[in-house]
Amino acid sequence: MSNTSKPFSNAIVQPGEWEPHSAVWSAWPSHADLWLEDLEPARAQVAALFRAIADVDGAGKPRGETLKILACGDEAVASARAALASAGADIIPATFGDIWLRDTAPIFVRKGRDLGAVCFKFNGWGGKYVLDGDDGVAAFVAKTSNVPATTNAWVLEGGSIDSDGLGTCLTTRQCLLNENRNPTLTQADIEQRLRDGLGLHKLIWLGDGLANDHTDGHVDNIARFIAPGVVMCMEPSGSDDPNRDALKTIIADLKVATDVNGRKLEVVTVPSPGRIEDEDGEIIPASSMNFYIGNTTVVVPLYGAATDDAAVSAIAKAFPGRKTIGLPAGHVITGGGSFHCITQQQPRV
Repeated sequence: MSNTSKPFSNAIVQPGEWEPHSAVWSAWPSHADLWLEDLEPARAQVAALFRAIADVDGAGKPRGETLKILACGDEAVASARAALASAGADIIPATFGDIWLRDTAPIFVRKGRDLGAVCFKFNGWGGKYVLDGDDGVAAFVAKTSNVPATTNAWVLEGGSIDSDGLGTCLTTRQCLLNENRNPTLTQADIEQRLRDGLGLHKLIWLGDGLANDHTDGHVDNIARFIAPGVVMCMEPSGSDDPNRDALKTIIADLKVATDVNGRKLEVVTVPSPGRIEDEDGEIIPASSMNFYIGNTTVVVPLYGAATDDAAVSAIAKAFPGRKTIGLPAGHVITGGGSFHCITQQQPRV
C-alpha cells in the first residue's frame, strides 16, 4: 500500500493518521456522574489502550508515542498517574466534560515545516451532550502543546472527517450537513472552509452512519483511509446486522469514488461486529473502524462479537509494519464512542 504521490499543492496539509506522531492526546474518564458503574472498568480499558500506544520496551522506554493525558479533578489525576506510570504518560490536570478528544481537541496540520493546531467550535454533537469545559479543550490543548492555533467560528468534530494526507477527505452528509451543526452553511460553504482550514480539496460524501450513533454518522465509525488511495470499510455480519443496508451502500459509494488526483479508490473490507446490544436490548453503534493507528501499534476495539478475531486479522494485513492488537472496549462504548473517538494524534514535523 505504498504510494509515491506528492501531496496536493496547498499550504496546509492534514496528515494521514499512519504518518509519524510526536504524541497522542487523550483524556482519563474523570466524572463518576457520567460513567456511573462503568467508571473503573472504562478506566481499565483506556489504560490498556494507552499502554498499547506507548509500546514500552523492556527497559521502560516508549517505542510508540508520548501519551498526553488530560485528567479532571484531584481524584482523576491521581488515578491516571497510578494507572499509567509504567507507560511514561504525561498526566495533565485540565477541565473538560468527557474524554472524546477526537472531537473536542484541535486538529493538527502541517504548514510547510511547521505544525499548526486548528480549533473549531464544539456544540455537544448538535446540542445532545453539552458538558461544561468541552468547548475549551481545543484551545487548552493547542496552548499546552505550544503549537500555534487557528480558531474557526463554525462547528466541526474531528471524528466527522478522515484524511488521506494528500488532500482527500471522507465524510458523511448525515453529520456535516446536519442542521444541528451549522444551519446557515451550504455544502459548498463547508467544502470551501475545509479547503481553507485543513487543506482538504476533495470531499467524498457518504450518506448515513451507524444506527443509534449520537454523533449523527461520524465517518470514523464507518470508513477510514489506511493509505493514500486505499480506504477500509465494513461488510455486514449476520442476517440481523442493524447496519446491513447502510454498510452495503457505503461499499458501493466508495467503489465509484475518486481521490484528489482522480484515482479510483482501492476498497478493503473487514467484518462488522454485527448486532451488539446493551443490557436494555438497545443497539450499540459498535464499529471495527474505530481503531487508532499509532506509530508502532494499531489498536482495534473489541465488543465480544463473533467477528472480533476476523476483524483484527483483516486490519493487521493492512498494517504489516505495525503490531495490531485487539482490546476490549465494551465499557468505553457505554460513554458513546470507542478508541479512535478518545484519541487525537499530534503529527511529527
